[in-house]
Amino acid sequence: MRFVLDTNVVVAALRSPAGASAALLENALDRRFTLLLSVPLVLEYEAICSAPAQRIASGLDASEVSAIVSALCAVAEPVESRFLWRPQLRDPADEMVLEAAVNGRADALVTFNRRDFGEVPATFGIELLSSQQVLHRIRGSRAT
Repeated sequence: MRFVLDTNVVVAALRSPAGASAALLENALDRRFTLLLSVPLVLEYEAICSAPAQRIASGLDASEVSAIVSALCAVAEPVESRFLWRPQLRDPADEMVLEAAVNGRADALVTFNRRDFGEVPATFGIELLSSQQVLHRIRGSRAT
């Protein structure tokens, strides 16, 4: 299974260590699925998660955020954007997430922001899933 995590999923994981998004990050670190990351997406993870308001909400300092992002990079499959599909979405900030999914041949894009992606990922054969839906799939694939 190949997944791209929207930045809002990573933020949710850092803010709620007992939630589904945090469990999803743990599964990524345990290599229970292939995490796909592009350079622009990693830079966005770092910028958003390192923002003062996010660090206060998560209770993490800048070095802890950096360590988490670095750990994700260490287990991820790098994605190069060979083709730019822009513009496809109404929010330009979501374009890099879609590009990572398309260029990485993702099975799904994991987000809380389904409305902003709409039906566009489906035109590339990519599902939109929540963290909880992905966890159910991971657990289901281990049971078989």
